[in-house]
Amino acid sequence: MLDSARLTHLLPTKMRSQVDSYFEALSVFTQIRDPRVLRSLGPSGIRGMLLHRGRQNEPTKIPCNYMAHFDWNYPADQPAMAELYRRAKQGQWDSDEMPWHTDVDPFNYEVPLLPDNFLDPQSLADELGTKFTNKELAELRFSVVCWLLSQFLHGEQGALFAACQVTEAVQFFDGKMYGATQVMDEGRHVEVFNRYLDQKLGRLYRINDNLFVIIDSLMTDSRWDMKFLGMQIMVEGLALGAFGVIYKVTREPLLRAILERVIQDEARHVHYGVLALREHITTQLTERERQEREDWAFEVAILMRNRFMVYEVYEEWFEGLMSREHWRRFITNAPGMKMFRQVMFSRLVPNLRAIGLLSERIMPYYEKVGLMQYFDGVAADNLTSDQMLRELDGAVAF
Repeated sequence: MLDSARLTHLLPTKMRSQVDSYFEALSVFTQIRDPRVLRSLGPSGIRGMLLHRGRQNEPTKIPCNYMAHFDWNYPADQPAMAELYRRAKQGQWDSDEMPWHTDVDPFNYEVPLLPDNFLDPQSLADELGTKFTNKELAELRFSVVCWLLSQFLHGEQGALFAACQVTEAVQFFDGKMYGATQVMDEGRHVEVFNRYLDQKLGRLYRINDNLFVIIDSLMTDSRWDMKFLGMQIMVEGLALGAFGVIYKVTREPLLRAILERVIQDEARHVHYGVLALREHITTQLTERERQEREDWAFEVAILMRNRFMVYEVYEEWFEGLMSREHWRRFITNAPGMKMFRQVMFSRLVPNLRAIGLLSERIMPYYEKVGLMQYFDGVAADNLTSDQMLRELDGAVAF
């Protein structure tokens, strides 16, 4: 990252924080090695990280340009996808079946939304030279969980729109049939997260800039396989891990019930992405095209890692009191956020390997950022949602 601290140390703390955010955005894109990836992500980066289009409190209009693929012969030549379609039909659920009557008190210490040690409040207090009251700590955890669930909601809206596009653009008919069920799934996920935030927590944060960049890039890319890669493998794969972390650590029964159902849906979605892309990437693309997608996946992985810096909570609570750099260090080392990264990338990296986007050429870059430790994990096509939930129920949180 560019050393913004040396260049801005004379500025007031709040102004220094704002300038640092621009340096951070610039650093992300100056480190992109493949000019094709920069051309793909650059315009979205400007709209999201510099212009903050997602945070302007008004609807965003994103131009879309892609080809819809019709097949008037209706071939049934993808048996694995047909099986996913069958399972998806059987796995549909009604959001009204959730126990919405549950009384959710975000400040109830006996039924915490997040455990006390999800963050490391003592290190934060030491950084600020202060001491938090129990009430302040509860309010901070409340802000963090609202931020996390807000990003889940925004990601699900992106997934809803992307699923619509992919269903139109995908070139195999069994995939279109399955895609129709995913559109329904994503709509239901938008409904339940929005309902929970609105009716139970009463707070909604704006979309994080990094997430906006990814969604904007997917919406504007005309290539069906890039939409597939971005949403089914990257966003859905990482979301599956993020949902799993909250499912693991929360003691709030309604949220846990919602996440259990959502995880079951998302496991199918990522499985679909692996099935659809594995043959396409390994047999239909030139090596140059494959390398572009490999580089793109790496850069998006970095953006997704940076998505969980929770800067919006920093701006609400601590901007002007501590530097953005110090907050970044704190949130990176917080136990809950470490668990986020571990679980998210343990889901993502094996799927990239399975579809042919983790060649020896790109491995050193994953190694450099500490992600190669997940290389030997189980890919989505060999992991059921029931197995995933059993793992989460049996794992130690921190």
